[in-house]
Amino acid sequence: MIRPEDFTDITYEVQESWAVVTINRPERYNSFRGRTVDELLAAFKHAWADRQVACVILTGAGEKAFCAGGDVKERAETGSYGQTEWGIFQIQQLHQAMRDMPKPVIAAVNGVAAGGGHVLHVLCDLSIAADTARFGQSGPRVGSFDAGFGSAYLARVVGEKRARQIWFLLDLYDAQTAERWGLVNDVVPAAELMDKAREYARKISALSPTALRFLKASFNADSDHMQGLGNIAFAGLDLFVESDEAKEGANAFAEKRAPDFSPWR
Repeated sequence: MIRPEDFTDITYEVQESWAVVTINRPERYNSFRGRTVDELLAAFKHAWADRQVACVILTGAGEKAFCAGGDVKERAETGSYGQTEWGIFQIQQLHQAMRDMPKPVIAAVNGVAAGGGHVLHVLCDLSIAADTARFGQSGPRVGSFDAGFGSAYLARVVGEKRARQIWFLLDLYDAQTAERWGLVNDVVPAAELMDKAREYARKISALSPTALRFLKASFNADSDHMQGLGNIAFAGLDLFVESDEAKEGANAFAEKRAPDFSPWR
């Protein structure tokens, strides 16, 4: 497993009784490549095992983005999300680790949460948004999708109609709309975001860890079957990204033009 001192794409810090995991690729809007996902997975496992850590705060570096999802530019340039520790892109394993760890995960959404980055915040147990944050999906625009937790569980959070609106129209929604839809728990001025996240973490740290563990497992039990949907979806995605249709989405993004999917309609 990658050690925190070897992290290059994220930072990991234990503060008081919680861990702060920061995606640290602001030059790419904190989008993730294979290495980033490996490090995030390692960070959550470290936090899981550390008895000092009562919960985790997940955020992004800078003010522009929480996470813009997969690094589509790298995918267009290299045909993949880059090298990984085990030779596989472990985004499913990351999703499952965030759900399985017996400690609450708090998203501190400091900017745009889009695509796979939007999925990450949805999977967190609690979400706090800066008033400058924006939320939305982007997969069908760039030749990708998340037909597992990213869509089915999203519908549990905001309802079927809103979830389909988010995925089929691909608009970005402001923090106030996200709060109204139940997509986030709190909206605060950007300068107060981490203070509010630490306030949440401090309250959680005072509670019984065993009670929290059972509560999280109970909340998850009703939607754990969605992992099966995710397995099917990501197996299909592995095949789809090799198609000319998917490549058109990635290439259009890298070339800063609108994609033309009409040949596959």
